[in-house]
Amino acid sequence: MIARLKNLMSTYKDLIRAYLSMIGGSVGRLVISLVYFIAIANTLSISDFGLFATASACGIMLSRLMAFGFVSPLYRIATVKTRLLGVYTAGFLGGLVLSAPVIVLAAWATHWLIFSGEMAMMTFASIILAEVLCWRIMEIVVIVSNGINRFGSGAILVVIATAIKTLAALAFVGFADASLATWSWYYLAANGITAVVAVGFFYPRVRLRWKPALYLRRWADAVSVAGAEMLFYVQSELDKVLVLALGGPETAGIYAMIMRLVDLTALPVRAFLTVLTQRLMRTSKMLDELKNRILLEGAVTAVSTAGLLGMAGVLWIFPNSLGKNVAEAAPLLIFVALVPAFRNLIEYHSELLYATGRTVVRMLVLASLGGMKALLLAYVLGLNVDVVIWVGMLNAAFFVLYLQSALLTYRALRSIKKRPI
Repeated sequence: MIARLKNLMSTYKDLIRAYLSMIGGSVGRLVISLVYFIAIANTLSISDFGLFATASACGIMLSRLMAFGFVSPLYRIATVKTRLLGVYTAGFLGGLVLSAPVIVLAAWATHWLIFSGEMAMMTFASIILAEVLCWRIMEIVVIVSNGINRFGSGAILVVIATAIKTLAALAFVGFADASLATWSWYYLAANGITAVVAVGFFYPRVRLRWKPALYLRRWADAVSVAGAEMLFYVQSELDKVLVLALGGPETAGIYAMIMRLVDLTALPVRAFLTVLTQRLMRTSKMLDELKNRILLEGAVTAVSTAGLLGMAGVLWIFPNSLGKNVAEAAPLLIFVALVPAFRNLIEYHSELLYATGRTVVRMLVLASLGGMKALLLAYVLGLNVDVVIWVGMLNAAFFVLYLQSALLTYRALRSIKKRPI
């Protein structure tokens, strides 16, 4: 067993080193994110926190329209043909300009449909701009850094970005009036500084070259990835919008706090998925054996559930450790013990389809998951039962989504030949 373990570590030493670099950033980000979460969740009212979380979720969804998905070809080139990075960076910037009017129109429609009467347009616009442009640019710099194997730089940038937002949150707590309108400007400023730092200090130095013929070859893949990314975040973030629409800002605030704590436990898993995706982009042979698939799903499940139970245990012993507002949601955390595992496994399935080149299939799977999630959450929230009951029912809802995702994903992996990168 020891010899086998040594052989395994020797075979995958580069992957292990990359994961440890990323997990170091994830641990730092976890601690800093927790401080940020405590500051904002306990300074804004629960209703305002629910509105902010929902607007932020909408911004994350809309950010996937940036450059119409050209970040996917940019990442693939960074991974396998670094010499063309300057060419594809120019293509990405062109796509960013072309996508801007579409994003603005979509943002206006989102405010009119969801936030009209709940949040001022300027407040909403500040949050959307922070997410769609500033934070997304930082994420793209991290993606490119990971593509060229600068995992340490990517991890450091994520920590710096999170630290800047946390400093803004602490300044807001100390000097502002605790209103959502004021926080939106602090939030925009922090994310703007993050984008400048990311581009100025972390993006690889490249010479921009415009080659439209190369972009056209990749455009179908880029658009399908943009659609898939949009659909992934729709099915991932749609719950916040539905809770706001069906339960109101107060319920949305409590739900957002629970899901934020769930998200914090997922950081180590996401670092693993990033490393796994890169390996699968080069070869997908490790998925051929059923044993490997079971082990990978088991690892994601174990880490996700252990993280949630650990956090729930701490909050059970120290219920007020995260502040008075969070203390109202903390007792509910144990009732969603299985939700992190199912959510992370759905994300894992999505990464499998992306890494093996099945971008159109991925888009269709995510569309079906988004529709099913909307139906399940509308049913659960429409029962008008006590908070503890509908929160507990989320485990069953996410289990159904996991089963649907697993069946569609593994069927696609069996039936479609891998498309060359």
